[in-house]
Amino acid sequence: MASSALSGPAGYLARHRLRLTLIIAVAEALLVIGGVLPGWTIYVLAGVAVAFWATSGRTYSSATVRHASWIFAASQTLAALVPLLLHFVKAVAYVVIAILAILALVFLFSEREERA
Repeated sequence: MASSALSGPAGYLARHRLRLTLIIAVAEALLVIGGVLPGWTIYVLAGVAVAFWATSGRTYSSATVRHASWIFAASQTLAALVPLLLHFVKAVAYVVIAILAILALVFLFSEREERA
């Protein structure tokens, strides 16, 4: 069945699923960045959402549930990328700081004192 032939809630979800997915993912990402939601809750929600979609959501008899489960799984997966990206960026920052500290120490210890 083509998504354009759907009406009611299923049709709305089918027509706007990408927009809804992005809105939900951005809202949750802002909550994670703001410290309102811990990262692990996003991982749990993503796991539950993808598991539901994979096991029963995509074959559910109701088109509304099929589209809603896809939106739920896609938005949670996108939102889960935010804490992962934050961890990655933080790790890279630590490595850069460590390299700069090592270079500073090498520079400081290799400098010879001039005698007047």
